[in-house]
Amino acid sequence: MDIANSEKMELRKRFRSERSLRDRAESWTHIQNSSEFEAAKTIASYISYGDEPQTKDLNQALIKNGKELALPRMLKDKSLEWVVWNGDSSTLEKNGKILEPIGEAIAPDRIDIVIVPTLHATRDGHRLGQGGGSYDRALSQISAWRIGLIYSGELTIEPFPVEPHDMKLNAIATPDLIVRFTN
Repeated sequence: MDIANSEKMELRKRFRSERSLRDRAESWTHIQNSSEFEAAKTIASYISYGDEPQTKDLNQALIKNGKELALPRMLKDKSLEWVVWNGDSSTLEKNGKILEPIGEAIAPDRIDIVIVPTLHATRDGHRLGQGGGSYDRALSQISAWRIGLIYSGELTIEPFPVEPHDMKLNAIATPDLIVRFTN
């Protein structure tokens, strides 16, 4: 294992421990009022689990406001494809800890915005994800605007290792604000 990967594993452990102590009753629905979301037709999101920022109310609000919402489905090679979801929980199936949509995948170039699971982010737009690399690989194939959801206090000046395959975000959102990065 290389040094950067080892450092990232230690940071993930620390950040997950810190996150487990947070109040998870917060909402990120305010992001739908941003100019980027208002202009978007198709938004890729995810169904959160565990200590992740809660996406249920955001996903439902986006659907209610007429946005086409796509959710990720993981393939056997750990890459992601996107399936449009109408908000009906009966059209989801469990894959490990994750709920995934049933249906036909859409072309990634149809996606205008990707809401990205993010454990921590730096002030220059680098994110620390869960460690599987699926989102970095997917984001490298999509030219969509990328926003990570984090709790207050998870945007840091503390640098963490960045590897060539790590994809930067265009913005992060806390329950109170959106921070845009210049990429």
